[in-house]
Amino acid sequence: MAQMMEHTPQRLVLRSGSTTLTLDKSEGRATLQRKMLLWALKPIEHPLTEVTRTSVDVAVDRASGVEVCNTVLVMLTGEGWSLPAADKKDAETSARAVREFLGLGEG
Repeated sequence: MAQMMEHTPQRLVLRSGSTTLTLDKSEGRATLQRKMLLWALKPIEHPLTEVTRTSVDVAVDRASGVEVCNTVLVMLTGEGWSLPAADKKDAETSARAVREFLGLGEG
């Protein structure tokens, strides 16, 4: 489940498992930090102005039949960042929080 670690008018921080998404208006930057096993991977950064929309990605795992959901941030370049979610409701809540924070329209 994505946890809202910080939510102020200038900063939104969401964490899901080993992935942390930070949106910082004072720095004008969006940062995605991930860990693999015990190692932190190099953070990915984009200007906040490049985030064009958020959406919810729902897929079904073919082997188990379980629904896998993610909150996705889409950049001007077409690049997408994925924040894992526990379920569709969790992904929608995270997407809504990002949209409201950045003042974006619906998905």
